[in-house]
Parts: sequence; C-alpha cells; structure tokens
Amino acid sequence: MRISLKWLSEYVDLGSLAGGAQPGAPLAPAQPRSAAPVLAAADEVARRLTAVGFEVEAVERVGQGLAGVVAARILASEKHPNAEKLSVTKIDAGQGEPLQIVCGAKNYQVGDVVPLATVGTTLPGGTRIEKAKLRGVESFGMLCSARELGLSEDASGLLILDRGLAPGTPIADALGLEDVLLEVNVTPNRPDALSHVGLAREVAAILGQEVRLPRPALREAGAPAAEAVKVRIEAPEKCARYAARVVEGVKIGPSPQWLARRLEACGVRSISNVVDATNFALLELGHPLHAFDLDKVAGHEIVVRTARPGEKIVTLDGKERALEPDDLLIADRDRGSALAGVMGGGDSEISAGTTRVLVESAWFAPSGIRRTSRRHGLKTEASYRFERGADPGMVIPALDRCAALIAELAGGTVRPGIVDAHPRPHQAPAVRLRWRRPAELLGIDVARDEVRRILAGLGFEERASDADGATFGVPSWRVDVSLEEDLVEEIVRTKGYDAIPETLPANAVRTPVEPADAQVTARAREALEAAGFAEAVNFSFVAERDLAPFADPAATALRPIALKNPISADLAVMRTSLVPSLLRNASTNRRQRVEDVRLYEIARVYRPAPAGAPAPAAEEGELAGVLVGRRSPTGWAGGSDPVDFHDAKAAVAAVLEALGIDARWRARGGAWLHPRLSAEVLGADDAPLGEVGELHPRVAEAFELPRGVLAFRLSGAALVRGARLVPRYAGIPRFPAVLRDLAVVVAEGVEAGAVLAAVREEPLVEDATLFDVYRGPPIPAGKKNLALAIRYRAPDRTLTDTEADAAHARIVARLRGGLGAELRG
Repeated sequence: MRISLKWLSEYVDLGSLAGGAQPGAPLAPAQPRSAAPVLAAADEVARRLTAVGFEVEAVERVGQGLAGVVAARILASEKHPNAEKLSVTKIDAGQGEPLQIVCGAKNYQVGDVVPLATVGTTLPGGTRIEKAKLRGVESFGMLCSARELGLSEDASGLLILDRGLAPGTPIADALGLEDVLLEVNVTPNRPDALSHVGLAREVAAILGQEVRLPRPALREAGAPAAEAVKVRIEAPEKCARYAARVVEGVKIGPSPQWLARRLEACGVRSISNVVDATNFALLELGHPLHAFDLDKVAGHEIVVRTARPGEKIVTLDGKERALEPDDLLIADRDRGSALAGVMGGGDSEISAGTTRVLVESAWFAPSGIRRTSRRHGLKTEASYRFERGADPGMVIPALDRCAALIAELAGGTVRPGIVDAHPRPHQAPAVRLRWRRPAELLGIDVARDEVRRILAGLGFEERASDADGATFGVPSWRVDVSLEEDLVEEIVRTKGYDAIPETLPANAVRTPVEPADAQVTARAREALEAAGFAEAVNFSFVAERDLAPFADPAATALRPIALKNPISADLAVMRTSLVPSLLRNASTNRRQRVEDVRLYEIARVYRPAPAGAPAPAAEEGELAGVLVGRRSPTGWAGGSDPVDFHDAKAAVAAVLEALGIDARWRARGGAWLHPRLSAEVLGADDAPLGEVGELHPRVAEAFELPRGVLAFRLSGAALVRGARLVPRYAGIPRFPAVLRDLAVVVAEGVEAGAVLAAVREEPLVEDATLFDVYRGPPIPAGKKNLALAIRYRAPDRTLTDTEADAAHARIVARLRGGLGAELRG
C-alpha cells in the first residue's frame, strides 16, 4: 500500500514528529503550515508504523530528483536553420537574460509556461544537462516532457504548465510534487489499514490524537434518488447491504492536476473525473465504490443476484467471462452489469457521453469475492479489499464522499436521498477483557486507565465494566478482533513491544524423555542405513491399481479409502501399505538404469476405521523396505551375486537387534510374497511383527519389476510394544563354556526354529545357532539334516563333561520325542 505523507497529514497532525515527539504526547489542533515539517517527519512516521505492526518497506522522497528544473516562459520561437524538425526558442527562466534553447516538440505556443532543465541538472532518468550545440546552434538547457521528469509515461510533447506561474519557480513547488511516499506492508488481517484514513487512525492512536475525518459538503437538489433507480438484493447471504446515489448533469472530462497526481503517486492511473473520484474515495477511506452510467442501466433497476447457468459478461478489460452460479452479479433488468466487488462491466461503464451517474457502495461477503476473483484470475483494488473484509460502517460515508467529489469535479447535481437495500444490518461485536489478562499474557502490569486510553484511541468503546473487567464494543472497521487476546495484542503493540521486560523462566526447563516411538524410529533408521538402505518419502496417496496386487478378498482392512477430491488418478486412494510406493520407486530407478536399489520408508498407513469411529481412517505406523539388484557393487575382482531372501532377512534382523526384540521366523508370508521364499516375523508369545520375502511373480509383473525383488514390512505399533530400549546388564561370565555340535535329521516340514526352541529349553544351554542345512544322499527323501552349534555354561560353576553329556542327551531325547528327530550317524 502506497501512502502519501502529505495526504496523510490532512487527517492527523504529523508536524511534531519532525522533532521526535514522545508517544502519547497530546498535540495542538492542526494549524495551516508548510509541507516541510510534515516531510521531515517521514522517517519517524515510518519507524512508528513499523513498531505497531505496519512494516514500512520503502520511503520515496518525491520531487528531490527535480532540483534544477524550473518553470520557464516561451518568449519566442523560430525554425532551426539547419534542421526541419527542430526549433530555436527564447526562454525566460527568471534569470534576467533570456536563454536560447533548441527544442524538438511542437505542442507549445509562445507565451506557454513549460519545465526547463537548466545546465548542470540531472534528470530522474540519469540524463545530465550540459551546454551543447545542436546542428550548429547553441542550447543552454532542455525543455521537458512529463516522461523526462518521471511524472508519467506521456512523451508526446512538452508538459504545459499554468501560465500564471512565475518564471524560475522550482517545478516541485509549481506542481506540488514535494512529498514522501511510504510503501507500507499491510497484513491480510488488517484491511482497515488499506487507506489513508485507516493508517491515520493508527498514527493518531500512537500520538494520542483524534483523527480528522473528511466531511463531504453534499448539496442535494431535484427529485429524490429513489425515483431514478431501484435496488433489489436477491442474494442477502452474499451482499448484506447495497446503497446508491444518483448524480445528474455531469460532464465527463480530465481530472484536475492535484487529483491526478495524488492517484498516480499511489499507483492508480487517472482516467476521468468521475472514475477518479471513486478511486480517490477508495484510497482515502478504504471502501471500494463503482460508478455506472445510469442511462445504460436497463429499467433503471439494480438487482444483486448470483449468475444464471451459462451466463456471460464482458468486463472492463474487454474480456468475455463465463460465469459460475457462485459468482455474484450486479445486474439490471436485462443483463449483468458488473462482477460484484471485482470489476465492472463494459455495457454500463462511464463514457465521454455520460450525463447521469449511479454511484454504488456496498458490502459483499469476503469468501464469495475471494472465490470469484481467483476463479476469473482478476486481482483488483476492490477485490483486494472486499476479500479481506470491508468496513460495513463505511458504506454510507464513502458513498457521500464520492458523490460530493463527482458533483465538485464534474459539475453535477446530487439527487436527494440514498437508495439503500439493507437486509442484514451489521451487529457490532463486543469483547470482554479481564483486567488481569494483559499481565498474564505479557508479563507486565498495565494500569486500567492506560488500557482504557489505548483502546479508546483505537476506536473501541467501553460499554460496561466491573471490578474484574470491562466489555468493549469493536469498531466496525476492525474485522480482525473477536477474542480477549486480540484486545491484549492491541494494548501491547500500541504501548510498544519493547516495554515487555526480558526475564528468565522461573523454573529450570526440563528436557522431556524422548517418546518410545521416536526412539524406535531413530534406531530402525540407523540399522537400515548401516545396511546400505536409503530412506524414501512418498505421498500418502497411491493409485488404486498399485494396491490391487496386495488385496486380500477376505481382509476388509486392505480395501483402500478413496479420496473425494484426488489430485490425480495416480493419487486417488489412501495407502494401506508402504510397499507399493517403494516398488514404484524401484521400478522408476530401474527405468533410469539404476539397477541396485535398497530403499526403506517409515510412515503411516491408513485403513478403514471400525463402524462408529470418529475418524474415517485408522492410522498405523509401518516400516517397509525393498531390495533389488546385486549384493554389493561390481569391483575390480568382478561382479557380485544378486540379493536373495537372506539379505532381506538380515536387514530385518538388524532392525530387531537394534530394538532388542527376540523374534522367530515362520515360513510363508503374505499373499503378495512368494510362497516358498517368504517368512512371517513373530515376537514374544508369537505376536506378529511383520513379514519378509521375495515378491510374488504376479506382484513383480504388476510393477514392471523382474523376479528376485525382495521386500519386507513391519508393524510400527508391534515394534514399539516389543522394543527393549534400555539395555539389560549381564555380567562377564566367570566360568568357561562347553561347546558341542549336534546334527539331527528331521522331516522336511519341521521348522528349524522349532528345533532351536526345543534346544533352548535346556537350562544349561546359553546359546544355540543353526549353521548348516543339508538335503540329499544319504539323507532320505522328504527329510533334511540340521547342524547346530550349542554352547553350555553354568553361572555358578565349571561344567564337567558328565554334566554336559547329560544335558546333551536330554536335548536329543526332547527332539526325538517332540519332533521325531534322529541323530545323524
């Protein structure tokens, strides 16, 4: 938001800030004064505004770049003797003797007053003026256009000034250009500050003043406005109020220089006196307005309604726009005339032949304006304010101000009265503030009288009070205030954030214990990365076809949850497993000739919640991984073997070991795994932890992967429940161990885990490890040989051979009786 300091000073006294007045110091009523003290206060105003939450991003001093440019009268002009397109002029620059200037413009007459850049002047574009000879004729300066002075883009000819100006008058004084422009960053929650009056309220509150609001001098005459136009609101939920005035007998023309310069200083192009009046009121009061040619309004009736199916409108930018039923229109009897709160329509715009003007001032619901603006890609000064929340209390004052300006600038007559449709009157909210609350939130005591003074200065009206607190009415322009904490914020930003003392916490801060699930995640991540895995992070959404190979018709938990509004067809359902995304990652890598892939992911999966649950999905943590390619990179010694089931099992075992989980493996994992190369991972009491194995061929084919791809997934909740995160101390053995090997022949269907479990039931067994599995002669068909290394140890004595032999015999007997095992001879 660009703010003119001279314009701002019309509503609040800034003169004392040049001397650095203290915040809250009362100032004398404004008296006529020069602009110098006001402009000298620019840096202090910028500092104060930034301190209360309105960051001033830039300060531009207008007119300072025009030193050396003066008003000059053309005394004579004749053709250049050596150039057809040039003229030689005699100029009175107020220096006594006339100056000779060579000029190429043709739009002047003798007697005109124009800008002269004297010798030694540097223009805003960087051009330095020197004494020169042009086609053999000396020239002592340059006559300037508006563009050369940086005032506008008009370079068609010289800038013609008022003939009453005295030659030699500095151009900045002649045009009233001396000003300071502040580029203020207004946060989205403060639409009330998007105007000069809005920021004047803030400055007045800082200085303890009252803002001087403009008081339009309306001269009404003729028949009532209600006889010229009627207003009907058909969408009160989108338009709570629509007011209109009628100005007749206007003459469209250019705006006076003072108005055009004010608008252009704030970044708004001057169009005509009527349109400029609406823009001036917008920049002054912050409320958007619109002017219609009343003679182009069919039936002289305004209807505020939503767009009809298939309806179109041509906006002021000349584009035809197809409307949606959610778009709010300002229409007449026959057609739409404007996109409400966004942009007017070309059918009813002000033109050179306009004589009767309908001025609109309304309040539109922010959400609807925001959707329409984004839908049509239209960002205007009006939509920028309406979508943040316009002031409902400014509808009539802004309308009166604009109508008065049009009558003054265009010579029209304002019809008596306002045509006001107001189906939903604004109810000013009230917020209660407890006296103790500022101290509780800020850590500083704020006296009640100071609270009242600050809030009153910001427009908050005290409605009731008692010993505990007070209730304050929120002014209509403060759409951001609804809570007690909002009032405390107003107090501290006006008082100054630097008033909050720096204090250390009363109690020592205790570092909380890291949650168990966070520790499990960290240890699992370390174990997998040590095994050569890289972490992947995927969307929580997948394509439904990616989950199809994992579907189990008997398991409703694997049926995915569809999104109502998916980003794309490939991200249409919530994932029920992390494996499909990892397989898709592996497939993508292989297409890019990255054949050795080890990826893992730790994230949440989403399964349908039970009936009656508050959420539609049950979120569960999961750890998954995928391996494909070679066991190790190719080196100088040649290639490497491809990864197999044991590599995947080793990765899972490393995770379990890092978490202190004792697990066993049971052959045959889920339906998505190979039936002969997969296993289920079981924890204490055979609680399932997850599964690991080679992909089923149909699953590998669905993801365009070769056979031999390994994958695993583990339940996050099961890992947290089974993890031993605090190590258990075990002393160094004091007595030696006895080592024995045992080879037994068992049926093919007997799992090695069952044999190891039976061996470990012997109290003297410290550890047992399977180190070989053999099938083939002389082992009978349908049987296998398991070779185990057993370590015996007693905690309180050295075992004798007799004791070790007896324990060994008990193990053999247990295996023979329970599993049908036979010692291999």
